[in-house]
Amino acid sequence: EFLKEFDFPFFKFSRKFNAEISEGFLNGGKIILAKPQTFMNNSGKAVKSLTLNLKPETLIVVHDDIDLPLGTIRIVQNRGEAGHKGVKSIIDVLGTRDFIRIRIGIKPINNQQLAIKKLEVERFVLKKFSKEEEKIVKEVLKKTAEAIEMILKEGQEEAMNKYNR
Repeated sequence: EFLKEFDFPFFKFSRKFNAEISEGFLNGGKIILAKPQTFMNNSGKAVKSLTLNLKPETLIVVHDDIDLPLGTIRIVQNRGEAGHKGVKSIIDVLGTRDFIRIRIGIKPINNQQLAIKKLEVERFVLKKFSKEEEKIVKEVLKKTAEAIEMILKEGQEEAMNKYNR
C-alpha cells in the first residue's frame, strides 16, 4: 500500500543491508523502507547497518504484536520489546529503545484461539491468515501506511492521538 500510495519502487534485495529495500521521498525527506532478510531474532543487524548515520528516534519499526487484536495498531516510542524477539534484537544492537514502533495486532479474532500458549506463539505467527483475516490485514496495512504518513507530516503525537484509540 505504501509503495503504491507514494510512488516508491518495488523492494529489491540489498546484500549490503541484508534486507529488501525501497527508497523514495516524502515531504522532501528521503525515506528508506526495509524488510530485514535475517532471522527475526537477528533483525537488529540489518537495522543497525541501515541506521549507521541516523538518530534512532528517526527510525520507525513496524511489527506484528500477538497482544493486540487483529486489525488494530498502536504507535509507541521508548518502550521495551514485550517479548518480541525482533524488537529485542533491534533494541540490543542499537543500544536504545528510543525509536518509534507501530505495533500491528495479530491476536486471533475467533474465540477458539484466544488463549495462545507461549510454545504455540511461534507456530501461530507463521501460519497463513484465513480469507476473513486477510481482508482485515489488508485494511490494517492501509491504516499503517496512513499512520506512517501522519508521523512524517504532522508528528508522532498527532498520529498517536488518532490511531491509539
